[in-house]
Amino acid sequence: MKIHEYQAKEILERYGVRIQRGIVLEDGPDFAEQVAQAFDHWGGKQAVVKAQIHAGGRGKGGGVKFCTSKKATLEAASNMMGMMLVTHQTGPEGQKVRKVMICEALDLAKEHYIGIALDRERCCPVLMVCAEGGVEIETIAVERPEALLKLPIDPIMGLQPHQARRAAFFLGLEGAQLKQAVPFLMGLSKAYLELDCEIAEINPLVITDEGDVVALDAKINLDSNALFRHKAEAAMRDENEEDPKEVEASKFELNYIALNGSIGCMVNGAGLAMATMDTIKSHGADPANFLDVGGSASEQAITEAFRIIVSDEQVRGILVNIFGGIMKCDVIARGVINAAKNLELSVPLVVRLEGTNVDEGRRLLQESGLDITPASSLDEGARLICEAVAALA
Repeated sequence: MKIHEYQAKEILERYGVRIQRGIVLEDGPDFAEQVAQAFDHWGGKQAVVKAQIHAGGRGKGGGVKFCTSKKATLEAASNMMGMMLVTHQTGPEGQKVRKVMICEALDLAKEHYIGIALDRERCCPVLMVCAEGGVEIETIAVERPEALLKLPIDPIMGLQPHQARRAAFFLGLEGAQLKQAVPFLMGLSKAYLELDCEIAEINPLVITDEGDVVALDAKINLDSNALFRHKAEAAMRDENEEDPKEVEASKFELNYIALNGSIGCMVNGAGLAMATMDTIKSHGADPANFLDVGGSASEQAITEAFRIIVSDEQVRGILVNIFGGIMKCDVIARGVINAAKNLELSVPLVVRLEGTNVDEGRRLLQESGLDITPASSLDEGARLICEAVAALA
């Protein structure tokens, strides 16, 4: 689960990380007055206006503005509020800005990068630091790996003080800055581990002209599967930042991710879903979604899954690929039949069933009287739906 910059900063501050402070505002009749008050709160000379969306690259898209007057701050905040902010992470349609943060302006001497993410090869979290901040760290990792220090973190013991000092030395910090950086890094690590984060990133970490070590920006992604342990953080979810279809799917415990293709997929099991999408690609088409209904979905959940798939205007055909283990094929068949009838399905539908109660499931589909094309294998099913969709072009 992604959260906003201001929420990530709230978390990090609880763990002793010095952050760039800000006041978060939403649109309303007194918006202009609140912006003016926020500007005065930071000294009345300068401020930084930041759009709050779940995407990086906001500065390049016009979502971060440095302002040296109250008038300029109000103008920047008013222009950002409600705009469709386009960055390299939002796609061409952009993301609507519903909140802005009026931040204190800091005089910056240096910018660095620090972050913690899971290294799947080492099977542990890794602290990454780079003396160059405000950059795309993925590019540096590929083009100049020597500029990036990676330190494995023991998930039980956490980041050790000697590792934090090594990271600080790598950034060229010394004296008072070194003393600030060590607890700063330790706090970041503690937050990452205790809150079951997928990523905790500060880009940039800045050194101010006064010598303070400050998180100018912050990004935290939380493991959605662990949110039951973190009620306060779970409440930070902003459904406005998510695809409405994905939000609806989560209400029925369906794992749904919208994609850009034309063939809707309904599958049980993440591995089978990935194989299904790959097979569709191999036949020259693109999947419209990833949808894993899980191993124990009910007929109602199957109907809702179909409703979510067909709500996507890009969908020109649907492939159902189910291997019945815990989930029985006859339950899937009844769900498919009910969905096709209730939703008045008008696009080609191919169904491939295997596993528990497969004969009963196939019989139900055959006797339904609906225009459903059966398939005996994944490859055949993918080929049939791709051909059906191509014929509609």
